[in-house]
Amino acid sequence: MLSYKQIRLYILILIALLSSGCSVDKASKEYHNTDLTGSQVPDWAQNVVWYQIFPERFRNGDPTNDPTKERVYGPDDWEITRWTSDWYQQTEWEKNLGHSGRTVTRRRYGGDLQGVIDKLDYLKDLGITGIWFNPLFDAMSMHKYDGATFHHIDRFFGPDPEGDVEIMEQEDPSDPSTWQWTSADLLFLELLEEAKKRDIRIIIDGVWNHTGRDFWAFQDVLEHKENSRFKDWYKITTFSDEYEDGFDYEGWWGFKALPEFKEIGENLVPEVKAYIFAASSRWMAPNGLPEKGVDGWRLDVADYVGNDFWRDWHAHVKSINPEAFTVAEVWDDVARDMIADDRFSAVMNYRWTNAVHEFFIKQDIDAETFGNRLQTLLDDFPKPVNLSMQNLMDSHDTERLASQIVNRDHAFKEDSKINSPDDTYNVRKPNEDEIQLQKLVALFQFTWLGSPMVYYGTEAGMWGADDPDDRKPMIWPDLDYDDEVSHPFGHERPADAVYFDQDLFNWYQKLAGLRNTVPALQSGDVEWFHAEPESDVFVFARIMNQEEYVLIFINRGNEVASFDASTLSGFNNNTLFDLISGETYNLENEQLRITIPAVSALVLSTFAPN
Repeated sequence: MLSYKQIRLYILILIALLSSGCSVDKASKEYHNTDLTGSQVPDWAQNVVWYQIFPERFRNGDPTNDPTKERVYGPDDWEITRWTSDWYQQTEWEKNLGHSGRTVTRRRYGGDLQGVIDKLDYLKDLGITGIWFNPLFDAMSMHKYDGATFHHIDRFFGPDPEGDVEIMEQEDPSDPSTWQWTSADLLFLELLEEAKKRDIRIIIDGVWNHTGRDFWAFQDVLEHKENSRFKDWYKITTFSDEYEDGFDYEGWWGFKALPEFKEIGENLVPEVKAYIFAASSRWMAPNGLPEKGVDGWRLDVADYVGNDFWRDWHAHVKSINPEAFTVAEVWDDVARDMIADDRFSAVMNYRWTNAVHEFFIKQDIDAETFGNRLQTLLDDFPKPVNLSMQNLMDSHDTERLASQIVNRDHAFKEDSKINSPDDTYNVRKPNEDEIQLQKLVALFQFTWLGSPMVYYGTEAGMWGADDPDDRKPMIWPDLDYDDEVSHPFGHERPADAVYFDQDLFNWYQKLAGLRNTVPALQSGDVEWFHAEPESDVFVFARIMNQEEYVLIFINRGNEVASFDASTLSGFNNNTLFDLISGETYNLENEQLRITIPAVSALVLSTFAPN
């Protein structure tokens, strides 16, 4: 039996063969918040394979509830867009608008909750154990970040849009005692029940910073101006007839379509706060039953709302369900201030995304710098927090992972949109070599400490630039898709076949299977990750205990890396198994040769794969 010291020695010596002695040493942990213990992170959230669903684009399970032109302010000839059509090819109504190819933002494809229910078994088969939904609440847009209400699911996500409107019109939205359950609400509760049967957790998006102009309270202000009892809900700067609305107000990032809630100090005004608390309770404990509700929340633009509100809201959330998980959308080091025992459990780990992008994709940092970057992130928080961090490579707010690789000379999130005919962003499908790099990135994502999160369709081979091109309809194996031959600004491009990539799906499925079955990959410590300056090779270990550990050898380079560990002692007759290929590595006669192919990895474990 190997001792813990032997394991560490083995890793040290093996990595030393890669390098000239330079390494990234573990630093002592110094948390930004010294009082942070990680007690706010539920145990279940420290071992999740997440999947992000953008509801309007995931699956149209019920064509009878498709959106109508009246609700989307479409032209007279507006109609639902065919799910399998060429993404950039304009329909007749789009051409009649006289706009450029960016009319994709006016489209609706009809994704709904029934489509998600129908595909829960697909997600279970993939290995998903948690779903984060982009906003589900009733709203005008396809993205739903411009909520018209927070206490009803969007009318077109359920089976009876017209009936749901009739129900909503019978309520006083400011009085929770009058709230009823619409057909869309009830279907969402059914979805929660079906997910729980499959041991899949659900968190939903909350937008507590702003609403849409269609929000019921803002509509009242538009109608009654200074006489509205909701005028103090929003950041209204002045009432005056010189403005089209009769008043001026602040919108998120200056966007008037997203009027911001008013704050007093670091808290929302009491009336807004009361409404948000009531809506939160509704979805966390429908009909007073926490076991029937959502498992937590993802909070949009969390750093735009004061910390006093977040403390109060989290106390409310934990009073309903102490096991609730909350994750903040933040993009930079403000993460250190958002996570606390009385606030957020974790964040969308975009800082991790940036580091991974720079090492694997842009390749403008070496393995030593990469290791230092990762260690800095780990040192910010205790282990329970790090285990629950959502380690993502793409989302509805970024270009697709595949397109990041195709456009690898671009910095993450910079120049990743297509806004004008002069843009040089390449819209083509990735080739085989680029897909191989995507596989390597995914392997690291699923073996590093933290919770991997897959954006819908990334596992199916989807590609696309940043918003709106990252929000194409999901590719399904039972549908036949048109080739992509169009360009948003009429440029020439080769025809790209659009189909479900079964091989890529199998890869993600295999990685998720390892995460769900190998304890060291779920909650093992990261130990002794070392890397050489100017090297393409990064090596680290996930150690559960002295008997169970996993060694991960990453080679991002285009050349084979080979290692001869002939000087090792104390490991005779020990056997390691590659969890990916199934190949066995025997440490006999104190010899071990390890070869890592180009743009590949080895995942060696003390236990054989199932």
